[in-house]
Amino acid sequence: MSWDLLSLERGNAVHSRPRKVLTIVAFVKTGFFHSPKAPGTAPGCIHAGPAAGIFIRWPEGSSAVHSLPGDHPVNHQTGFDNQKYLSEQTAAIFERVSRFDNKLYLEFGGKLLFDLHAARVLPGFDPNVKMRLLQELQKRTPIDVILTIFAGDIERKKMRADFGITYDSDALKQIDDFAQWGITISSVVITRYEDQPAASLFRNKLERRGVRVYTHRRTRGYPTDVDMIVSDEGYGANPRIETSAPLVIVTGPGPNSGKLATCLSQLYHDHRHGVRSGYAKFETFPIWSIPLKHPVNVAYEAATADIRDYNTIDHFHLEAYGTQSINYNRDMEVFPVVRRILEKITGQASIYRSPTDMGVNRAGFGIIDDAVVREAAGQEIIRRWYRYACEYAMGMVDKETVDRVDGILHELGLKPEDRRVVPPAREAAAEGQAAGRGCEGIFCGAAMELADGTIITGKNSELMHASSALVLNAVKHLAGVPDRIHLMPPNITGSLQHLKKEILRGRMLSLDLEETLISLAISSASNPVAAEAVERLKELRGCEVHLTHMPTPGDEAGLRKLGVNLTSEPEFATKSLFIH
Repeated sequence: MSWDLLSLERGNAVHSRPRKVLTIVAFVKTGFFHSPKAPGTAPGCIHAGPAAGIFIRWPEGSSAVHSLPGDHPVNHQTGFDNQKYLSEQTAAIFERVSRFDNKLYLEFGGKLLFDLHAARVLPGFDPNVKMRLLQELQKRTPIDVILTIFAGDIERKKMRADFGITYDSDALKQIDDFAQWGITISSVVITRYEDQPAASLFRNKLERRGVRVYTHRRTRGYPTDVDMIVSDEGYGANPRIETSAPLVIVTGPGPNSGKLATCLSQLYHDHRHGVRSGYAKFETFPIWSIPLKHPVNVAYEAATADIRDYNTIDHFHLEAYGTQSINYNRDMEVFPVVRRILEKITGQASIYRSPTDMGVNRAGFGIIDDAVVREAAGQEIIRRWYRYACEYAMGMVDKETVDRVDGILHELGLKPEDRRVVPPAREAAAEGQAAGRGCEGIFCGAAMELADGTIITGKNSELMHASSALVLNAVKHLAGVPDRIHLMPPNITGSLQHLKKEILRGRMLSLDLEETLISLAISSASNPVAAEAVERLKELRGCEVHLTHMPTPGDEAGLRKLGVNLTSEPEFATKSLFIH
């Protein structure tokens, strides 16, 4: 059977109001053509065939492609200027280096790589712009990079949610990622080390791969006894980390990794060796130069609700300069102690009169469209609410965390349904239940908002999970593939189900997203339609997705790899307690 490529030119009016032209770029069987409205389809909706669940509304007499009413799609517009931020932040760092005998320890708050939170709340923000900044710094001056990780996080297997990996795995990933950017992490410091078995194994693993590892014990006297802290029994008990560059970057996989203590310990050793080094903090959130209750700053509170961070007016700054700036509770609480420690180490009055002084943060000056970032930040807060609600259902956070973000939503006049993909996902699940579809009594719906605002939905079935149906429907829409065309022939899906049941002795035959993507890739070798669909998967990155049930591991991993922004209702997708 032969396949021809049918390509109709994309009209400019597609996906904009008014919509009169439907784009079709499709591989179709010779002799067949797919109309925008399939014969026999009731006005108002169209359902997919094998993928079970594409549901796109259109007004009678108009195109089948339709964007739901509302404002611009999430992150559709740019609200942040990377280049402006890059130049301002670079200049500010070099100005800070010049204040200290050409030796500065720069603590990086937040994530250096893949800062997806910043990218979501500041549309236009490059998640890796800080690495571009480090590359720029490295062109002008040598830099050393120290990575710190809290031994307790290794022992508890604390997770980095956006990648679904533990903090120790993230530390290994960061070493590799930095190397790909041409930057070497010179040392790893395991902080608050108490001979925890998992931390010791981590140390051995690194050392046997040639990575220099230091361990720092808990600092005696911290945080109240400054005389003990700044002594041979305090910071002096830590080994001095070998550095040679005038600028030392100190980073970690997450908050409370021991970055500040590592910097201060190094200052103690440097000053004992006659090196007048200094300390500063590279910050992104909260942004000191925008209002306290600005949604971007409130989104930071939502992101850290589980560790009880909150923003506040920097009263030290207000008293010192008479101007208002924003900081967060941990920096405010520790500032008096840090200032006393710095003065004890240097023997001089601190140059810092406030926590804001201590930071280097020009993020606020990169905002070029306040309305866009406000809208994006509001959507991020809703995403955080869903995440914490799911983590509460899984026993990972307490009720206070969920209630706190619930209060933030109420304060900003937001509700979970303000996320545009939520109502269509719920509707898809309800339709699946009404039609008696689903799998083992579970009726799951999924919805995706494409870059142009189009909403695509999917439902679960005996053949595949809702996430699988959703992704197939989305790429079929993007490629203009008619609904009647199968992307994966029954012999491939049937073989996979046979493998799962008869060979691997599995109980669940419905294909999760990772299995579906593998099937699609296999099909693409002999099917030009599937090959075109595979190429369209790249266009899903950054799209918004909502599920009516928490994703299984295979669905979650697949959606994460596709790079979508995922939320789900706090409902389990199976009645089984063990989910794999």
